[in-house]
Amino acid sequence: MNGVQRMPIDAFDVNGVLITDVEVGQPCLQCGETCSGFSPHTWRKNCTSCKCPREAHDVCHEEWVSVRSRLGLKGEESSSPVGFDPRSKGLAWAPPGLPAHKIEEYFSMLPEISVPRLGTPGERYRDRQLAIQLPKQDLARAYCRHLNPKHASSADDFMAARNEIALDIGNVQEVLERDLYCGACHAPLKYGSVAVSASKLDLLYHPACFRCTECKELLVDLAYCVHDDTLFCERHYAEQLKPRCAACDELIFSGEYTKAMNKDWHSGHFCCWQCDESLTGQRYVLREEHPYCIKCYESVFANGCEECNKIIGIDSKDLSYKDKHWHEACFLCNRCRVSLVDKQFGSKVDKIYCGNCYDAQFASRCDGCGEIFRAGTKKMEYKTRQWHEKCFCCVVCKNPIGTKSFIPREQEIYCAGCYEDKFATRCVKCNKIITSGGVTYKNEPWHRDCFTCSNCNNSLAGQRFTSRDDKPYCADCFGELFAKRCTACSKPITGIGGTRFISFEDRHWHNDCFICAGCKTSLVGRGFITDNEDIICPECAKMKLM
Repeated sequence: MNGVQRMPIDAFDVNGVLITDVEVGQPCLQCGETCSGFSPHTWRKNCTSCKCPREAHDVCHEEWVSVRSRLGLKGEESSSPVGFDPRSKGLAWAPPGLPAHKIEEYFSMLPEISVPRLGTPGERYRDRQLAIQLPKQDLARAYCRHLNPKHASSADDFMAARNEIALDIGNVQEVLERDLYCGACHAPLKYGSVAVSASKLDLLYHPACFRCTECKELLVDLAYCVHDDTLFCERHYAEQLKPRCAACDELIFSGEYTKAMNKDWHSGHFCCWQCDESLTGQRYVLREEHPYCIKCYESVFANGCEECNKIIGIDSKDLSYKDKHWHEACFLCNRCRVSLVDKQFGSKVDKIYCGNCYDAQFASRCDGCGEIFRAGTKKMEYKTRQWHEKCFCCVVCKNPIGTKSFIPREQEIYCAGCYEDKFATRCVKCNKIITSGGVTYKNEPWHRDCFTCSNCNNSLAGQRFTSRDDKPYCADCFGELFAKRCTACSKPITGIGGTRFISFEDRHWHNDCFICAGCKTSLVGRGFITDNEDIICPECAKMKLM
């Protein structure tokens, strides 16, 4: 299987019949490819290659003549032997005495993992349960490697009494009576279905209820033991009556044995899991439920000190931080060498430092006061800059900003009020801040409402205006106050909108008002003659002289 060669280990049962159990080289189902295959320890139940127990490997068994002969039971297998080879139906095992269709019904009532179909996990599961529930050393003295000859008769008596009184094989049969109930769950057994009969208890069970009371597993191949009217697999039945060595997995028939770690051990088997040296009367360390002598534990599991590079033994306190370890005496600041035990410390580039040294060398500093941020200090951050809470204040009023809004300008921080006072745009007229809708005149800001005619105070925003002496005036006021006046109509000549006018000596006329006082024709571009305050055309002048 899986390219691993299986090597048989041979032994003989009490009748001298050859028993073969194939196990050496079997791959480990827990470790996978990291295990080179099952390599039995000389006396432990585990593999020397991966340390996993034997049953964790893909164990398999060369079948004995029958289940009864495997268990050493007397009598016939069944009065109605199965009429076919289970393997012809793709099964590693089937309950004897049932026709094929009832066998399928029986297995349909079990979890899929418990159906031993060839080449499936169910077949391997059955193999492991055979090894666990029916340990070979419990069934044949030939497999008891650590049984003292003087206790051989006790073992024989135990096995014989068990086989006679407690051990049996269940029988699967059809339920032919009504009002029958399961011996485990006490639910009714369906008429015409199949059930497991335990003759030693004279009870019937649902196939899925025929389990060991201790391990809760289905009883493999229907083999069971009875103790105090309760079902057990053979392993857990034996442990009700005898201690079992936690190392070699054999029952202990001697009156003297070791109890440690809430387990039982042959006196010579309570040993270091690594070197097999006896731990009786010795100090040991427990790791993952296995005992180790001090030397092995320190060599395999103890950590090395980062400071002195020596092993941190079990008698030393191991101080750790981020997968690094130190002796208590070596847990020192890398700079000032003060002990860091029970003190705050920091780490940088795989080195550890006391609080003061770490702060002095690595701690960030406040952009306000320049001091470091000590452990536990609240830090205010903005972009790439950071401050102590008390230092994060307005540069003008010095009040802490905290969670209030602020405005940064260059390298300084301002509260909203101080920023407005210092930098906000103000109207040149009222000196108040312009928040919206301002007007710029001669590069100076004005509120729209403040930008008014200097004479009439009407708003000039969006209107035509002009200025005099740096003061704005609407067109009307400017004309009234400063413009030349037409000699004819006496109205101001403003020039706004491109209006033309005519000047003569100290007098001025609108273009349209420059007309002959006699005939009223326009004199623009024509010659004219003054007549006292009037102007007349040449023709009207001749007429007047005549």
